[in-house]
Amino acid sequence: MKKPFDNYEIWWVTGAQLLYGGDAVVQVDKHSKEMVAGLNDSGNIPIQIVYKGTANSSKEVEAVMKAANNDDKCVGIITWMHTFSPAKMWIHGLQQLNKPLLHFHTQYNEKIPWSTMDMDFMNLNQSAHGDREFGHICARMRLRRKVVVGYWKDKKIQEKIAVWARVSAAWADSQDMLILRFGDQMNNVAVTDGDKVAAEQVLGYHVDYMPFSDLLPYFYDVKDADVDALVAEYFKEYAHDKALEDKSTVEYKKVWNSAKAELTLRAVLKAKGAKGFTTNFDDLGDVNVEKTGHGFDQIPGLASQRLMAEGYGFGAEGDWKSAALYRTVWFMTQGLPKGCSFLEDYTLHFDGKRSAILQAHMLEICPLIAAEKPRLEVHHLGIGIRKTPTARLVFTSKEGKGVTATVVDMGNRFRLIVNDVDCIKPQPLPKLPVASALWIPAPDFETGAAAWILAGGTHHSCFSYDISPEYWEDYAEIAGIEMLHINERTTIESFKRELRINEIYYMLNKALT
Repeated sequence: MKKPFDNYEIWWVTGAQLLYGGDAVVQVDKHSKEMVAGLNDSGNIPIQIVYKGTANSSKEVEAVMKAANNDDKCVGIITWMHTFSPAKMWIHGLQQLNKPLLHFHTQYNEKIPWSTMDMDFMNLNQSAHGDREFGHICARMRLRRKVVVGYWKDKKIQEKIAVWARVSAAWADSQDMLILRFGDQMNNVAVTDGDKVAAEQVLGYHVDYMPFSDLLPYFYDVKDADVDALVAEYFKEYAHDKALEDKSTVEYKKVWNSAKAELTLRAVLKAKGAKGFTTNFDDLGDVNVEKTGHGFDQIPGLASQRLMAEGYGFGAEGDWKSAALYRTVWFMTQGLPKGCSFLEDYTLHFDGKRSAILQAHMLEICPLIAAEKPRLEVHHLGIGIRKTPTARLVFTSKEGKGVTATVVDMGNRFRLIVNDVDCIKPQPLPKLPVASALWIPAPDFETGAAAWILAGGTHHSCFSYDISPEYWEDYAEIAGIEMLHINERTTIESFKRELRINEIYYMLNKALT
């Protein structure tokens, strides 16, 4: 079975120079190979690191950076200066590099060998000032990069590299990401809209519109036998009332039609090579679909839930930014245990220090976050063009801490807003049979909600139990976009100050890039 990230590599380039003679370079090479092998063998970094040798001249640096740019497997470059490496020789190569960069400030030996250290040892082990020389040129060139400082065998240090590696892979994935919009945005909604051209320029992904009429040929091609097989899979995989299997009932027909919708969407996404999609509850085919059969007879909520669990990005009401961001969240958390989902702030629960926000949607919440085995149910849904019994997976989320994020278009830039949250156990919702989560935003309900609103955050967000804010910090650094982090240290006073300073910074910074 193929492991996540098997198709990707991280390249390691060690900085040195020939001033200290060929023997020193041989030692640099030997140490570097041992370090790369040790990092790979640690099991803490999910992407293979490939040693690309020492760089001892401008030509060598330029060659490896060009090669990295042109190799689809390479998602990023790790640099480390074993000896002193004059930084001017890195300029031409770094000017051309368009892959994420991590500067690792470490050294081969953990301790100073006090009793035996001589000048040969000093000349060889010069990362203490070699890395500062490299750091200077990166700073002068205004290069975005991650700097990791610590001993290379330290698990915590390896985990920092792992975070960046996952984010770099997700960034690579987004550079050929296609999001299909089945229908337009919901009319008159501002926050889910935005500049698709700028999004492609800055974030990499491409967004296309696909009218429902173009989807219908795929719908007609779906074979009844395949639908029957998928329905059987539903009944095997999800808890449900036995009565739901009665083929004479409206409820069974709705499950069957949901399966046909899922197969339709799968066929379209595969044919177009899309990694995500959006839907609109007002654009599902003919208004009188029960008579004509031309379209979906219900919102494809069940299909969206299942496709999200497999890694397809999803955004409701045409929210293409959320669809792309969810794909990125899912991609960088592959292999991690707790799950992620598209969510929406639905309604508020005022309860003192336990005040919280119910996260739900009409239907489309990913079952990866479910605390229990999801139940397949059919209930009436009274919104949009279809007001009809609709199939869905019903569950509540796991308890535990996580991070939610959204990207908004501020007109002159994109802003990533990140909030630490604590998912708590909700009360039963017998009259609202949908998937849901209940969380308290950090630092508390009042401050967290106010800061999100002040930042212009969406009502849609992409949530994960498995990532830390460090993931989003690395993502924003690679993308070169603004990030606001709402956490336990946030105050409204400091947050307002950050918003005002950022406004100035992102206008002035254009002069330096």
